[in-house]
Amino acid sequence: MATTPIDYGGYDEGRDGNYWSLEPTLAAWAERVYPPDEYEWARPHLESFGDDVGRVMADNADVVDEHGPVLHTYDKHGDLLNEVEYHPAQFENERLSYESGLVADAFRPPPDRDEPVGLVHTLTMQLLISYVDTGLVCPVSMTAGAALVLRNHDEANELTDFFDGLTARDYEDVIEGAMFLTEEQGGSDVGATETIADPIATPVGATEAATGAATATQDGGIPESRTYELTGEKWFCSNIDAQGTLALARRPDAPEGTTGLSLFLVPHERPGHELNDQRYRRLKDKLGTISVPTGEVDFEGATAYLVGEPERGFKYMTTMLNFERITNAVGAVGIMGRALLESKVYAANRDAFGHAIQEYPLMKRDLVDMAVDFEAALAFALESGRWLDRYERDHDDQEAFALMRTLVPIAKHRTARMAIDTASYAMEVQGGNGYVSDFVTHRLFRDAQVLPIWEGTSNILSLDLLRALEKEEAHEHLVPLIEDLLDEVEHPALDGVVETIREEFADLQGAMLALATADADYAQHEAKTLADYIFDVVTAALLANHAQRRIDEGEGRGVIVARWFVERTLRHPEGRGIPNGETLPIDHFDAVVRYAPLAPDAIVEPQEAD
Repeated sequence: MATTPIDYGGYDEGRDGNYWSLEPTLAAWAERVYPPDEYEWARPHLESFGDDVGRVMADNADVVDEHGPVLHTYDKHGDLLNEVEYHPAQFENERLSYESGLVADAFRPPPDRDEPVGLVHTLTMQLLISYVDTGLVCPVSMTAGAALVLRNHDEANELTDFFDGLTARDYEDVIEGAMFLTEEQGGSDVGATETIADPIATPVGATEAATGAATATQDGGIPESRTYELTGEKWFCSNIDAQGTLALARRPDAPEGTTGLSLFLVPHERPGHELNDQRYRRLKDKLGTISVPTGEVDFEGATAYLVGEPERGFKYMTTMLNFERITNAVGAVGIMGRALLESKVYAANRDAFGHAIQEYPLMKRDLVDMAVDFEAALAFALESGRWLDRYERDHDDQEAFALMRTLVPIAKHRTARMAIDTASYAMEVQGGNGYVSDFVTHRLFRDAQVLPIWEGTSNILSLDLLRALEKEEAHEHLVPLIEDLLDEVEHPALDGVVETIREEFADLQGAMLALATADADYAQHEAKTLADYIFDVVTAALLANHAQRRIDEGEGRGVIVARWFVERTLRHPEGRGIPNGETLPIDHFDAVVRYAPLAPDAIVEPQEAD
């Protein structure tokens, strides 16, 4: 707990500092969602990594954004090359990321532990990277996601060499993962996949790592029955040159739609450094996330290895998809955190009319709004990640499965839009500087724009929520979750907050019941509204519960955060609140924005103005 407010005026920009230390609420929420023994182990690692991100990776990310990857499809003789050229700063950021253990530690015991840690740790580390480069998070996350798919579904351990590379700790041994899902004619309609997988007649040996280091084989090679040739095209392929790419394709005589899709691992190189039979046509000229090369790929008889059982590919791919959606959410939180930090620093240093602009009531309110939005997104994203982590630890945990299926699409949907809004306003705080590429807010805004698109649009996510409520009966676990969170809140300073949440919670249950009995068209019409409603009520309950925990530790800041979130999202005051005399952002600016200590006993329930 802070003893004095953070002086953001001591920074010129939101860099050259420790992102873990500069935003103490990260530690508070991480401690909440980590298993206790894992958090005690992780805390110094997170602090060390936060320093690397703020002092080294932040500057590298700016360089990479100016000198992004370049694709060389052919060499000077016209022969296929498929080479992506990277700036050295990209390699340093990758090395710092992978050697921090953010992927390896979730699959192999770290050097100072007997057991691996959970995926919450990977997600938290990725959140920190998103403070400087959401583009880099994409390959890092897909590497973890591909490893998760192999751990869950390569039951015969026939792709062990790939798994070893995906989970390696030494950067020289790492191979990266990717997910080639989208085809031009299909888009979000994965069942429209046209890529064909034909079995081959001869066995293919196990792969080598992308670095060229020899790896062990499974008795001389991957079985012939696992080896196929893929023909078709993939339209939006991020981390295009990955050695551990997962792709969906249809075997001969397989059914149409998603039920006929199988999952394959497609290496960039076959054994002996031989290029696979695929052609990287071009890289997309993207608005943002420049650091990750995204392009178009033609499979021209590309060697591919069947993962798990045939015709179960879409189910297997959802393992990675759910993880990537949470990655998207924590990436949004990271962008919001950096945008907020840049705004705090600028507001503390920029004088206007004789005072720092953070002293003016309008800016105080804006910064409090941004800080509360950031903490709301952080709370929901990490809670969603906690349930995914629980399910991945125990696939028999039906509560974890139902809540993961409910919360994950909502987290991705809502935080993506919040990141865009926060990054946009951070540009406004900076004024004209925020609109030019010399300042990082310009890149934060560009990067944020991809978040509603990656891993499913808001419409797709809202329909996924409806399926979870219908097929998994997820409401049977969602309702007790909210009830339990509220039942633990007892401090009088939170009485009004809890009363409002309970009223909205009752209305939410009515809304879910109405959609459960409505026709399909109306349910779809209201699906996005329902997703937002669940986010608001669950987040309010999380913030109130967290505020109670912080009160028990002698700190009252959480009460203010919960109160202001509820005021802005769940209450519907007369005259939009203007007549009620509420001045919370002015009264508690230092506590919310600068982490000044705030004793719980100093907080009283606000009184309505006459």
